[in-house]
Amino acid sequence: MILLLTRILSKVALALMVGLLAGCQGGVLDPKGQVGIEEKQLIIVATLLMLLVVIPVIFMTLYFAWKYREGRDEIYEPKWSHSTKIETIVWSIPIVIVIILGVITWKSTHSLDPYKPLKSDKDHINVQVVSMNWKWLFIYPDLGIATVNELRFPANVPVAFQISSEGTMNSFFIPQLGSQIYSMAGMVTKLHLIANEPGSFDGMSANYSGAGFSGMKFKAIATPTEADFDAWVEGVKAGTHDVINNGVLNQASYEKLAEHEIDAHHVEPTPVQYYNSIESSIFMDNVMKFMKDHGKVELLEGTVFDSKMIHDNSAHGEMNHGEMNQSDMNHGESQDSSHDMHMEAEK
Repeated sequence: MILLLTRILSKVALALMVGLLAGCQGGVLDPKGQVGIEEKQLIIVATLLMLLVVIPVIFMTLYFAWKYREGRDEIYEPKWSHSTKIETIVWSIPIVIVIILGVITWKSTHSLDPYKPLKSDKDHINVQVVSMNWKWLFIYPDLGIATVNELRFPANVPVAFQISSEGTMNSFFIPQLGSQIYSMAGMVTKLHLIANEPGSFDGMSANYSGAGFSGMKFKAIATPTEADFDAWVEGVKAGTHDVINNGVLNQASYEKLAEHEIDAHHVEPTPVQYYNSIESSIFMDNVMKFMKDHGKVELLEGTVFDSKMIHDNSAHGEMNHGEMNQSDMNHGESQDSSHDMHMEAEK
């Protein structure tokens, strides 16, 4: 009876697993990048370790229900309250599993740190990402171009992302390539990813941000070769692609792009767009604009020390430093004199 029950349960579990995994194409369990592969392995190992407790508990629950059902002549011990063997098992196994999970978590937290550059014999491609309501802006600062709702990079070349937001907090996520990370206004988060093979991968926001959230998707396209990527870049600059080309990405065009539909019931997904040139500081300018008194630092109430003053004073740093030292010396001498006068008065 027990053997038959075990066989039935194993077949049911296998059927459920096959059914669930059938829908994993394109998700975190179908990775196409090194980071995604390592995260998949971590998910599987952690799941199996936890099942070491879950499966025996389920099995014993069914077994005890069957063994001690009504009509069985099992021993009845109403005053039974303790078993050293049972206590040892139910405490030692979970403790061992938690220790193993802790070690794995410690190592994976450092090895999969999203801020940590990936090891590669090729230089990282720098991409600055801005989440908007409701679209994604990708800026290539070293290449002088920008795109909307489309991200391209060569396969087998690591990509270094700097991520921020124009307003609402979002989460930048390409499931098949790996880690997700938040985008927040006035802040810059970092992420490093790589695609181990060419292809088109779905990107999305993993954090609900309003009425147009469902259309906040993009394609992350890994080109087969670096030459293909370079050809695409040249096409963006020349405006030869069959895509909306908005010209220069400057502050005016940035603010126009950041505008969103006021009527929440008529939000349409933003089509792919290109910018064939950019202002070099467009990303950081819009990150810093959320800071209080942008460009200024309040030192004391009623006084303001701005960046221009800092630059002006830096040119006279040596002279000011010398004056400060002389002032400190004079201040020290005056303190010594005051101290001597005070001691004399006490005498």
